[in-house]
Amino acid sequence: MNNKLRGKSMDSLFQAILHLNTLEECSNFFEDLCTISELRAMEQRFQVAAMLDEGRIYSDIAKETGASTATISRVNKCLTYGSDGYRTALDRMKQAKGNDTDE
Repeated sequence: MNNKLRGKSMDSLFQAILHLNTLEECSNFFEDLCTISELRAMEQRFQVAAMLDEGRIYSDIAKETGASTATISRVNKCLTYGSDGYRTALDRMKQAKGNDTDE
């Protein structure tokens, strides 16, 4: 993470998130923490990341998500050159999904 953002308070926030155990707990926490607009923006960016990871093209992503090409480009830049936050989450979700079908 960018050292300008990192600090005791930010670490505390991330520790709180790591202590959430269920989808409901996570949903409740973020509903309290964020505005609806902030949540929708995060939701959209993650959806864009997933679609880029699937190899979808910008025009299809923009049409399906309503994201601007600037947002899609920013997310793509993060996927390619970022801190691997999207990559880690997407890969772990794929891995978990694969494990679910193995049972």
